[in-house]
Amino acid sequence: MNMKRINIILSAFAVVLGMVSCNKELDLRNPNNQTTYDFGDTESELQEAVISCYNRIRLEGTFARVGYTMDAVRGDEIWNASQIWYLPYDNLNISAGGDDIGTQWIWRDCYHVVNRCNFVLQKVELVDLSQSAYNEIKGQALFLRALAYYTIATYYQTAPLFNDYAQYSSMETMYAPCVSQDELFDQIDKDLVEAMEILPSRNAGGEWAGGRATCGAAAGYYARSLMFRHRFDEALVVLEDIISGKYGTYKLMADYGDNFREGAAENNEESLFEVQYLDYGMGGSDEEWTPVNISSNATQGHAVESNYAPTAYGSWADLSVSPWLYDLFKKEKCTDGTLDPRLYWTISSYEPEYDAYTGGKTAGYPDGNDPRCNVIYQNAVTETPKTNASNGGFSSAKWTYARLDVCSSIVTGLHCGINLRLMRYSDVLLRAAECINEISGPSQKAIDYINQVRNRAGLASLNLADFTSADKLFEQIANVERPKEFGCENGRGIDLIRWGFFHRDDRMEQLKDHGSYVLDGTANTAYPVQNPTGNTYQYYQPGHEYFPIFQTTLNSNPNLGKGNSANTNTDNAAVFEANGWTIRPVVAL
Repeated sequence: MNMKRINIILSAFAVVLGMVSCNKELDLRNPNNQTTYDFGDTESELQEAVISCYNRIRLEGTFARVGYTMDAVRGDEIWNASQIWYLPYDNLNISAGGDDIGTQWIWRDCYHVVNRCNFVLQKVELVDLSQSAYNEIKGQALFLRALAYYTIATYYQTAPLFNDYAQYSSMETMYAPCVSQDELFDQIDKDLVEAMEILPSRNAGGEWAGGRATCGAAAGYYARSLMFRHRFDEALVVLEDIISGKYGTYKLMADYGDNFREGAAENNEESLFEVQYLDYGMGGSDEEWTPVNISSNATQGHAVESNYAPTAYGSWADLSVSPWLYDLFKKEKCTDGTLDPRLYWTISSYEPEYDAYTGGKTAGYPDGNDPRCNVIYQNAVTETPKTNASNGGFSSAKWTYARLDVCSSIVTGLHCGINLRLMRYSDVLLRAAECINEISGPSQKAIDYINQVRNRAGLASLNLADFTSADKLFEQIANVERPKEFGCENGRGIDLIRWGFFHRDDRMEQLKDHGSYVLDGTANTAYPVQNPTGNTYQYYQPGHEYFPIFQTTLNSNPNLGKGNSANTNTDNAAVFEANGWTIRPVVAL
C-alpha cells in the first residue's frame, strides 16, 4: 500500500470521526500497529498466526539450510569437503564457545517456532470458533511445536521447556532451566497424540493434501518419537495404523524421483510432511519467505543446494557424499542389470550407463519416462564433478536442481524452491520393519515391508531365510536399506544416536570406515578408501553426538546450568545402560 493511498484512507477516517457524536465511542484498531495483546482475537487472525508458525520452519536454523544439513553432517553419509565450514560439527568436537551456526542458530530458530505456536495455543482457547476451526488451528500449532521440540531434543539433548505463552511475561519463568531429554519427549508425545486426534487427514483435500500439517504427519512423527526411546511396541501400532490408512491414504510413488522434484510432484501421496518453498523462477521476496541470515537477495526458499552441489556450478560446496555411500549403491544392481535409480537422485556422479537412457522402460521406471542422463545443470558431463575445488569428493543431488535440468548454474543463498520432504511413506515402511524385528526378530511381514521399498527401485526381493537373527536383519535395515533410500536426507544422525552406535567400539570403527575420505582434489570413488586422509569420527569426543548449548546462551541464562553432554564431554553410554536399550553389534551380511 503506497503512501498516497494511506493518506486517502486516513482522511476518510477523519471525515467519519467528524460525523460521529462526541459521546459515541469508537473502537478503532490500526491493523498495521498491532501487538500480541490485541492480535489473535478472531478466526482470521488466528489463521494468519498459524501461517506465521509455518514461516518459522523455513529459517536457516530450522530447515532452510543449517537445521536440515547439520544432521547429515554428524552422520556417516556426508563429510566436510571444504574443511572449513561445518568442520567442527563434522568432527563431532565443537566447543560451546566455537562457531555458532549449530550451537546457536538451530536453538534460536526452533524456539522462534515454539514461541509462535505457544501464542496460537493460548489465543485459540479464548476465541469463539467452530469445532472444526478450533481443531485445525490448535492441531497445526501442536504439530509444529512438537516438530520444533523434536529437533531441539535430538540436536541438544536437554533444553528449557516452554508450553505456556505467559511464561514470556516474567523474567523468572522466561529464564527457565533445562529439562531432561525424557521430559522434552514427553511433551512432544503429548502434543502429537492430540494433533493426531484433531487434525484432518490429507484425504480432506485442498491444503490438507498440499502442505498443511495433518493427522498423518503427526502420527509419523509420534512413531519417530516413540522409536527414539525404544518403545517399539507402541511405535509399531502407530506405523501400522498409518499403513492401513487410518490417518489418510499414502503410497510409494512409482518414480522415486518424484520425491525430489518440484511443481506437480510436490506434496504427493508418498509425502507425510514437506517444508514448502517457491518453485524455480516464481519470484517471491525475503518478506514472504525467510528472514535471511546470510543473503540479501534470496527469492526462493532454502539453501541446501548451496552446500550440496558442485563448486563448478556455483555452489559453496562445503559437503561431500562419503565414498561408502556411493559404493553401497554400486554393490547391488536392479533385476534388469541397471544401476539403482536412487543413485541418480542421491549423488551427482557420472555414470556411463546414463548415456544410454532415452526415456525407455527400466526396472526403476516400469512405465517408461526414465529421465536419467549425464546432464548436470544443463551441461553435458563426462566425469563426476568435484564438490570442492581444493579437496574433491562427490556432490549430493538431493534437494538440488542438478537432476532437474531447469537452470544452468546455482545461485547461492536461499534460492532453491524444491520442497524438503521431511517424512515419506517409505520411512513408515522401513520403520515398521525395524519395529517388528526389535520386538520379535525377523519375520515375513518385516521382509515384505522392506521389499515394497526395494521393489520400487527395481531391486530383487529379500528372502526371510537369509536373515537368521535380529542382528542381521537390523544390519540390513540400518546400513543398506535406509542409507540407499534416504541418503543425504535429514535423520541419519538421529538414527545413529537412537541406535547407540557411539557407545560400542565395533560400531565406532564401522562409522570411521563409512566416514573415510581422501583430500586429493578428485571425486574419489574407491572403497574401502585407500590411504584415507581422515574420517568423520577421528576426533569424536564423547557426548558430542549432540551439539553443545552456545556459551553465550549459558551465560545469559544461569538456570541452564552446565548444559548438556556435549558441554561436559559426558559419555551417554550410561543412558543406554540405565534404560536397558539394545545396541546391536556389527554383523556380516
